[in-house]
Amino acid sequence: MRSRTMQVLAVLFIVLALGVAWLWQQQRRPALPAQALVIAANTAYVGTCAVVAAQQRGFFAEQGLQVKVLPFSSGKAAMQAVVDGKADVGTVADIPIVFAAMDGVPVKVLATFFRTAKDHGIIGRRDHGVLTPASLKGKRIGVTQGTSGQFTLDVFLNWQRMDGSEVTMINYKPEELGQALQRGDVDAVAGWEPYLGAMRKQLGDTAVSFSGEQAYESIYNLVALQRFTGERAAVIPRLLQAIEQGSAWCERSPQEAQPLLPATAKLNRDEVVAAWPTYHFGLELDQSLLLAFEDRARWAIRNRLANAREVPNFLDNVYLEGMGEVRPTAVTVIH
Repeated sequence: MRSRTMQVLAVLFIVLALGVAWLWQQQRRPALPAQALVIAANTAYVGTCAVVAAQQRGFFAEQGLQVKVLPFSSGKAAMQAVVDGKADVGTVADIPIVFAAMDGVPVKVLATFFRTAKDHGIIGRRDHGVLTPASLKGKRIGVTQGTSGQFTLDVFLNWQRMDGSEVTMINYKPEELGQALQRGDVDAVAGWEPYLGAMRKQLGDTAVSFSGEQAYESIYNLVALQRFTGERAAVIPRLLQAIEQGSAWCERSPQEAQPLLPATAKLNRDEVVAAWPTYHFGLELDQSLLLAFEDRARWAIRNRLANAREVPNFLDNVYLEGMGEVRPTAVTVIH
């Protein structure tokens, strides 16, 4: 019995010594030099949860990053802020990246950090004759042009054997769509959550919803310009590590995230939590991103939405080094 007690005490002593050594090393470890960073983020979109969480819960600070988040209502606007030099990094879906690349902007994708196929769709008014998908023909439809909302609408119309010329598309900012629909300026709108949910709530039984689940998968990314990836390459792994921490927290904490996010704070908590399993948070650079880029580029060319007439090599718009250091197993881009 005495021998067994001595063995237990010895193990406890070793564990205690290792703990003390680890704490001593942590105290000796030099703090990361502070780096200022401006991120343009569509805070009106649940996909930016990782960015908001990284700021609010201190993950950026742990990586020595002093982050300022500039709020926007669309990835398109966030992309423009990066292009204009107002932000270092932006949170952007695939289509604004495609347009930027086709215009010759040296945009670089640092990582994909969010995916979902269930947040785009179309809301129509019953009292304006919108009852079925086919009834959209001849209607006035509000949409934010040059975004995933327009792509979803075009694909949806194509399924009904219609093209864009058979409806009247009216361009609005995302935050303006609900008011236009409520006033009756348009018969339907195409967009994404949380705007769609707010419109359904406003219109009540008058609302008719058509899901864009099969038409579009939202692939949300961190982007920067090539100059940033060259001049501030050392910051990128720290940024990605903070976003990875934020992604992990968002994945497991829907009830805590809901009031934290500008995109969901005013929505019904039960509805938000119920939808959470359809959201996929986490860092990756997958080959499917390039395939999506090529698909969106062909759509833009076919509809004469871009100046370029050929699909570019989008591998030139992917920055592999950061993810290669932080999450190499999540990089499946063929290069």
